[in-house]
Amino acid sequence: MKRANLYVGLFVAVLLAVGIIGFSRVNKANAKIADGMDNYTIAETWELPVELNEISGMVWVGNNTLACIQDEDGKLFIYDLTDKAISEEIPFAGKGDYEGIALYKDDMYVMQSDGLLFEIKNWNTTNKIVSTHKTGFQDANNMESLAYSALDSSLLTIPKDRDSKDDFKGIYTIPLSSKKADTNTPAYKIEMNAKALKIYRDKKLYKTFNPSEIAVHPITNDIYVVEGQHPKLLILDANGTLKTVYKLDEINFPQPEGMTFSEEGDLYISNEAVNGTASIHLVELKVTKS
Repeated sequence: MKRANLYVGLFVAVLLAVGIIGFSRVNKANAKIADGMDNYTIAETWELPVELNEISGMVWVGNNTLACIQDEDGKLFIYDLTDKAISEEIPFAGKGDYEGIALYKDDMYVMQSDGLLFEIKNWNTTNKIVSTHKTGFQDANNMESLAYSALDSSLLTIPKDRDSKDDFKGIYTIPLSSKKADTNTPAYKIEMNAKALKIYRDKKLYKTFNPSEIAVHPITNDIYVVEGQHPKLLILDANGTLKTVYKLDEINFPQPEGMTFSEEGDLYISNEAVNGTASIHLVELKVTKS
């Protein structure tokens, strides 16, 4: 009887130990995916329709409206933040892998992952003209970002995967006159060995930071670069100096792929649907140190 009681006691002790270890691991996992929440406030959220489950880019077009693209279809999806709905779909090409979008005056630009740039002149009229341009980037670069920079008078883009060297990710200008980048001479560099990226450093250095979108603050000209794979937001000043890194929590930012600013400097970040619904957040950042 005593031996039986001993076995029962040991069995209960093992179950308790397993439960405690499991509970500890769950707590650690939950803490990890929530890490970063103290960096910002989400002021408002828009849950997107299924057509934008794969939202990969967006740009502010005025009047509380965004032009969005998604990975597969060559369409501009005009999304009204006030009505919380797609107001219009504007085809510009067939199937593809569309990742970045930018606006300059009346012309829209869309970047494909292989570096092919679509130019949609007079995008919001019936006489729009669509043309394509080889920018000099390749499949291996995996281009997912595009923004217009008034300071540079050019489009900006940055490789998600491989650059010419693994120790940096270059931000490159694409002049609107040529639509072609000098892929050997970045305008700005994000050094993978930067102190602010130390805690994110990967054994394969180029995987330390894999940008999914770029945007330029309309007032400060600071350059914002977001990563979707391991959600984080980098901010560089107008000279390209890395100012700070924000960790983004994986609950609200399961896969941030799009980013844009309103004219007033309000920051919007979009997420693809990951085990849920695609979304757009209006984000208010808190002051942090790198």
